[in-house]
Amino acid sequence: MSSGKTALIIGAGPAGLTAALEFLRRSEIRPIVLEATQLIGGISCTIEYKGNRMDIGGHRFFSKVDRVMDWWTELMPIASTEDGAGSEAISYRNRQRVVETPATDADCDLVMLVRPRKSRIYFLRSFFDYPLALNAKTLGKLGAIRMVKIGASYILARLFPRKQENTLEDFLINRFGKELYLTFFKSYTEKVWGVPCDQISAAWGAQRIKGLSLRTAIVHFFKSTFSRRSSQDIAQKKTETSLIEKFLYPKYGPGQLWEHVAALVTQKGGEVRLGSRVDRLNVVGNRVTSVEAVYADGSRETIEADYVFSTMPVRTLIRSLDIPAPESIREVADGLIYRDFITVGLLVDKLTVTEPDGSTLKDTWIYVQEPDVLVGRLQIFNNWSPYMVADPSKVWIGLEYFCYESDELWKMNDDAIAEFAIGEVEKIGILKAEDVLDAHVVRVPKTYPAYFGTYDRFDELVAYFNRFENLFLVGRNGMHKYNNQDHSMLTAMTAVDNILAGNLEKEALWKINTEQEYHEEK
Repeated sequence: MSSGKTALIIGAGPAGLTAALEFLRRSEIRPIVLEATQLIGGISCTIEYKGNRMDIGGHRFFSKVDRVMDWWTELMPIASTEDGAGSEAISYRNRQRVVETPATDADCDLVMLVRPRKSRIYFLRSFFDYPLALNAKTLGKLGAIRMVKIGASYILARLFPRKQENTLEDFLINRFGKELYLTFFKSYTEKVWGVPCDQISAAWGAQRIKGLSLRTAIVHFFKSTFSRRSSQDIAQKKTETSLIEKFLYPKYGPGQLWEHVAALVTQKGGEVRLGSRVDRLNVVGNRVTSVEAVYADGSRETIEADYVFSTMPVRTLIRSLDIPAPESIREVADGLIYRDFITVGLLVDKLTVTEPDGSTLKDTWIYVQEPDVLVGRLQIFNNWSPYMVADPSKVWIGLEYFCYESDELWKMNDDAIAEFAIGEVEKIGILKAEDVLDAHVVRVPKTYPAYFGTYDRFDELVAYFNRFENLFLVGRNGMHKYNNQDHSMLTAMTAVDNILAGNLEKEALWKINTEQEYHEEK
């Protein structure tokens, strides 16, 4: 029924590439993916620098959505050992997969590694378990007085909760108590977003940390201490995502999977065009009939489309329509805010801080809670996958900064940013500047759609876009929704499902990661 039809997909991130492959696998609709940059995977790309790989923002491949887990592991089977060699049964979703990945086979690179999750908070120049563990070590670092205040304020919050959860501050205090909120949430969250927590919508908390609270953290502590769950249990479907202990990870970073998907799209007859920026959508009645793309060489092409999937920022999409949007709609779109992101990769001989036995830190992520530095998180890429670093005797880390394109930090040149970042982590005792061997700076604009500005009127935009029957907004920026990778994929899958069923309604797309059980961490 769909022979000869074209789906024009704006953006080669997880949502766009998922839609393209789903169309090719399940229909005769031909996808054309237009990506403005030269990178595959959106923020789920892998940046390579002198043989070292960077994961922008960190991407744990974990989902409570079975369809997504199956999709990932069908494309990249689970490796049985850390080096991707051998044969072994891996427990996943209450069944076993036997993965054959002989070391001499070139295809053994296309595998998911089973990785231990370890994240900690760096605060008061010390490491705290994330989430906080109830042990003598935590008590000693925080002190008895602060621990009593944390307990008392939590009990007070449970007895007398804030009845109206309008802001993120309301949301967090109701779940953790005021003292724990002030100690571990307020400064970090405001570092991420650049505005006070009482100016951020509570919807952000519902989106990202819905199931996590002090109570769930305590329950998890006791369960993990006394249960006998299999060490290879990847499903963890009853575990809050902030508490998962293992996850899957492509051998060479998240971009490896999406580059593989892009190659499959091309092999199956679709197109993925890099350096193709869409700046105009032509509308006739209630349909988008074509899009106009500007290529890297300056040439322009108009491409007719039966269906259009957009993952571009909503603000940009409104401006790209060839019809004038109502003034109120433009006002909402122009008022949407995006937080930008800088990652500074540092190759170092060693870190100053170590594990108790003197070995290199085992963390994938470290949340830097220290208020006297701007750096928000620190990744140790070696721990995501040993293949992320060219020389395993070195430590390859990523320092993550949340900012706006208008900030002084963003405007600095790369050398100045690297020097600033090195100074910050030396200041808080993570490393010594003399141990830094090399640095690489990556800027990513519009990484995080913000839940302030005109976000409280976002429903007006949803209603406006829903009038275009063949236009589907999917993915994180496409929906201005802080989706994780799996839910961005699910929005694309659901849109394809509906199209193939002859259903052009959009309501189901907007419910994804709003009414489901799974919500990711902060």
